[in-house]
Amino acid sequence: MNQWIKNSQLFALLGIVLCFSTVLAAQQPAAGSGKPAQPAGKHVPQAKTKAEFADYNAAYAVAGGAASEKAAEDFAAKYPDSELKSFLYSKAMHEYQTENNKTKIQAMGEKVLQLDPDNPIALVLTATVMADTLADTDTDRAAKVATIKKNGEHALQTINSDFAPGANISPEQLTTYKKTLQSMAYSALGIVALKSGDDAGAEKELKAASDANPGQPDPYVWYHLALAQDHQKKYAEAMVSVNQAVQYAASDPDLATLAQGELARLRTLNQVAPAPK
Repeated sequence: MNQWIKNSQLFALLGIVLCFSTVLAAQQPAAGSGKPAQPAGKHVPQAKTKAEFADYNAAYAVAGGAASEKAAEDFAAKYPDSELKSFLYSKAMHEYQTENNKTKIQAMGEKVLQLDPDNPIALVLTATVMADTLADTDTDRAAKVATIKKNGEHALQTINSDFAPGANISPEQLTTYKKTLQSMAYSALGIVALKSGDDAGAEKELKAASDANPGQPDPYVWYHLALAQDHQKKYAEAMVSVNQAVQYAASDPDLATLAQGELARLRTLNQVAPAPK
């Protein structure tokens, strides 16, 4: 059985993250109106005219991935210099998230980054999707690996400096948001390291992913951490990690099966008694 497992937690996590991004986008003001909170020195994107902002609101109200993408493209064509374009591509990214369309999440994330290279949400999502789908047979594998590392590392630099919380986001929600993004960024870096044969690097990044958001343990992270430790013959540590994966993977039958298989292997290697119930 293939040891790699698609991140079934990905879209649940994206739902948390993109919920915040859509709140932010919806609060962008028309010129002259009140401004949402922004990091110090950060420019506030605004419409240049009332007509532009009205068209932005109409485009933002569109639902569905393909329809939202078209609305964003039509708006960008009509207002090529608009500062609000990235928010519409973020909305399309969210709509494609609800449809579990990773290819389009990636495409819309890249559109956002063309307009806003420091956008932590798009950086994390592109790194996460690319790491999740990275395969040995990819003809552009080296370029993908480089992009995953660049986006994941840059995301970790921008999460605290380039997120502008909306007025209705509480400090607790903001903390959850940042922890989720940080965990996802570290996880992407860990997965690409693991798929590249850098088991020590993978272990470091996946431990950081787990430590970044302990309140929302991710069995996907714990399972791959166990693999990284197993590959280094750190069998005792791998046992601890895979037991965490088994504990939290009940809602994911495919991951649970792989984690149980890894657990059985490690029990044999460690010659330990069956894990407690």
